[in-house]
Amino acid sequence: MSRRHLAMVVAALLTTASLAACGDGGGSSEGAAKTLTYWASNQGASIEFDKQTLQPELDKFTQQTGITVNLEVVPWSDLLNRLLAAATSGKGPDVVNIGNTWSASLQATNALVPFDDETLGKVGGKDRFVPAALAAAGAPGKPPAAVPLYSLAYALYYNKKMFSDAGIAAPPGTWEELVETGRKLTRSGQWGLAVEGANPSENAHHAFAFGQQWGGEWFDPAGKPTFDTPQNVAAVKRYVDLMAVDKIVNPSNAEYAQNQSVADFANRKAAMLLWQAAGSNLKAQGMSPDEWGLAPVPFPAVTPPGGKKINSMVAGINMAIFKHTENLDGALQFVKFMTGDEEQVILNKTYGSLPSVKTVSADPAFQAPEQKVLGEVLATTAAPLPQVPEESQFETLVGTAMKELFADAAGGKPVTEASVKEKLGVAQQKMGS
Repeated sequence: MSRRHLAMVVAALLTTASLAACGDGGGSSEGAAKTLTYWASNQGASIEFDKQTLQPELDKFTQQTGITVNLEVVPWSDLLNRLLAAATSGKGPDVVNIGNTWSASLQATNALVPFDDETLGKVGGKDRFVPAALAAAGAPGKPPAAVPLYSLAYALYYNKKMFSDAGIAAPPGTWEELVETGRKLTRSGQWGLAVEGANPSENAHHAFAFGQQWGGEWFDPAGKPTFDTPQNVAAVKRYVDLMAVDKIVNPSNAEYAQNQSVADFANRKAAMLLWQAAGSNLKAQGMSPDEWGLAPVPFPAVTPPGGKKINSMVAGINMAIFKHTENLDGALQFVKFMTGDEEQVILNKTYGSLPSVKTVSADPAFQAPEQKVLGEVLATTAAPLPQVPEESQFETLVGTAMKELFADAAGGKPVTEASVKEKLGVAQQKMGS
């Protein structure tokens, strides 16, 4: 995808006001050598939680280097659009967090500093990073567009007391068992499972994992979209049917966006949750770790033809530097600091994520049950989303198509193979427009 094409995408997505909201990076002002602007993605239960978590660490960096870091925590609903705007305008922060699935898309703008071997050497070297995490930092065959900061995977969270009260001894291992379990747990004021039907990125992440299980691919080897194949149709329908057919998801979840499903689980309105490293978020909302258990995301009882044993994307957050920074040395110092051993333990422990570097993986902070399950998933049954320039469009278009299907389900409109194929077909056509 060309820089010009991405500029057209941004123009279609953003208003003038949102473009104006992207201020000049700290590197463009007087005293640039001592200032950086950092956009951090919202990782915790709230933006305020992230500010309280990150500011002491940024102050520590300032004490060590004399470089002040101006922090803005950006909600996920705004982050991609603002990053694309900064990429095309040449104005914005010096250092950013990006969802690792967007790495190839943002790399294609040519707006990010490439982490070739020499640049990687300035932040500790290629061999320091977990290979699976670094593989999700840009298109194959090119220097990474970023370096990994937090590593994540999806898992199934379940409420132990609700399971015990319903006489359920163990978490489900198959989708068939999950539906059966969910029906036992769905009763007045309580639902079997919480989802976020109005969250396009969350929808697309599940579409990818389900697609892998049902033998589908979202792009062919040449990078051409293949959204409406029978396998992908079946995979998306299986996910939406948790609401539409199985009735174990509250229809109101069709309107849920960021973190609302986590809130339902934390507030005992739902007995199960599919999420990336939810522990810190749940604790921030008052749920004790003793109240919930964790298991891998289920698989079909019988593997469909061509299906793979994949139950999560390789999830995570990467750190990138914009080429427009006037303080590249300071930005590299900051990336090295944030991916250093001490900060990797502090931050990943706080967020319940996994470290992106090999040197601290054995730390006791990452031996808790949650981290062990997530680590096992990442090591054995996770796969990276397609590292193609159009990946961010895939998330937006397929995720929005699924949002519309959830809205149909919530409104009592049948969700059929034909309607799923139609929605995915429209999304595929938009990819080429």
